[in-house]
Amino acid sequence: MKLTTTALPLIFMASFAWPIVQQKASQPPARFTERVQKEVIHKILMMPNYDVFDSISFKVEGYNVVLLGYVSQPYLKSDAEHAVKKIEGVEKVDNRIEVLPVSPNDDRLRLQLFQAIYRYGPLQRYALPPIKPIRIIVTRGHVILEGVVDSAMDKNLANIRANQVPGVFSVTNNLIVPQKKSRGSKTQ
Repeated sequence: MKLTTTALPLIFMASFAWPIVQQKASQPPARFTERVQKEVIHKILMMPNYDVFDSISFKVEGYNVVLLGYVSQPYLKSDAEHAVKKIEGVEKVDNRIEVLPVSPNDDRLRLQLFQAIYRYGPLQRYALPPIKPIRIIVTRGHVILEGVVDSAMDKNLANIRANQVPGVFSVTNNLIVPQKKSRGSKTQ
């Protein structure tokens, strides 16, 4: 995950008969950013109605958090924002989560896509964890697959299975395959 930062509120010093002097804004320590990242992940994953049809990501920018992604229910957007605002040290939450439109057709596609992907033999192991690693986002018949899979073959299988569901107009496959470290390589 790429971390980006923005300017923090500036600290001003004033003294008698002197103009206000602007000091350079400080960035939070790296351990603050790491702690906030872990807490945001925990807060999002612990939301009781966050499921396979939602995908929330975030960026930590200084002392602020930007929420991104898609949710199928409007209350999930505000739930995520409220949860992240409670994290100690977070000054502002910029909630850019998109609420997907209500559509009986999209709801039907979500169920069919879930069955096509998670009930397909070679991909069934991804159905085991409580938090499903393949996120299925559907908006107006267009599908976005997000998350992490073990291999390029699994990524391609999920894409093929999603494209075979009747009524799907397009599939954007954003699934990530982590790079595996070779056994003989040393990290510097």
